[in-house]
Amino acid sequence: MARKTNMPETKPQEPRPLPGDRSLRQETERMVRVDHAGEFGAVRIYAGQRAVLGDDHPRAGLFKHMHEQEKVHLAKFNEIIAERKVRPTIMAPLWDIAGFALGATTALMGEKAAMACTQAVEEVIDEHYESQRVKLKGKDPELEDVIEKFQAEEVEHKRIAEEHGAEEAIGYPVLSNAIKAGCRAAIWISKRV
Repeated sequence: MARKTNMPETKPQEPRPLPGDRSLRQETERMVRVDHAGEFGAVRIYAGQRAVLGDDHPRAGLFKHMHEQEKVHLAKFNEIIAERKVRPTIMAPLWDIAGFALGATTALMGEKAAMACTQAVEEVIDEHYESQRVKLKGKDPELEDVIEKFQAEEVEHKRIAEEHGAEEAIGYPVLSNAIKAGCRAAIWISKRV
């Protein structure tokens, strides 16, 4: 038989923050900053690819479709960054040049290399958005909804790239791994500066 006590029931408490832990606001500011930077970089990558491949390329419609979606993503993050008064990354001028150069260079290597670039970038972004969704889990429904929608479109871009020969690009493993490493470095830097 269980013994009754007059002690009030206690609810499990959130762990106390430790020195160096960031508040939810600080975490979401970092998310918005890095996502804004990432969408800006994606717009520049597609701009570089389209500049090289041109509008009469057989896959021009696919590249235009993905580019237009990235422009919508960037416009939304421009709104969010302004509404929430989040400082954008100071790396934007570098990401402008690096994104365009990556897009143009992979397009110069051929359509399959451009698709390998898309696949590599979108794979990293899918993982990145998924980790943000796990961290947010009901704490910021507005941001969570935006990330979920954009993540689905990034996965669509990855699928398009795979269906159009990304893995057939010359030097695919090296190219893909180098692009993924660059994306992960850009994410790490953009969160912080």
